[in-house]
Amino acid sequence: MKLYLAAAVLMLVLAVHTEAQDEPTLEQQFAKFQTQVKDIADDLTEKTKTTFEQLDKSDFAIKTKNWFSEQYEKVKQKLSETFN
Repeated sequence: MKLYLAAAVLMLVLAVHTEAQDEPTLEQQFAKFQTQVKDIADDLTEKTKTTFEQLDKSDFAIKTKNWFSEQYEKVKQKLSETFN
């Protein structure tokens, strides 16, 4: 009877020990979280960069830049005519 009891307790201890090893430690959970946050940040950075590049190359942006350049040149020309 003692042998069966000892075997049962041993099996229970092994089962609990095995389950405890399957659960990640706090350090592993933080490392995983850090990796996930880094992946999200990298993805967001890439998407933001792509969006700004597309916006910079859009027709609206190009036309706006050209309009401001033209207006600047007109103002510059009028100021030079005024002061000369």
